[in-house]
Amino acid sequence: MASKKVTITLDESLVEALAGAAEEEGIPLSRLVAGAAERELRLRAGRAVIKEWQAEHGAFTPEELAAVRADMADADAEYVSSTGVSAA
Repeated sequence: MASKKVTITLDESLVEALAGAAEEEGIPLSRLVAGAAERELRLRAGRAVIKEWQAEHGAFTPEELAAVRADMADADAEYVSSTGVSAA
């Protein structure tokens, strides 16, 4: 994949926190920031799909939302137990 160098301005404390997180993970700061940007784009795409679906089918019911939240909690618990990552 081709890379392009860009310049961005971030609060100094944010840069320090990100650099510390990248060091903990053993990855370059640029990879950590790129990963965060990629996650943001996936979230935006997901929200667009949900908005489109709701425009066609109507808003989710409280029951549908509760079922999805339960599924997400189960998936989070499974991930935490399989990786040893603490739930935040």
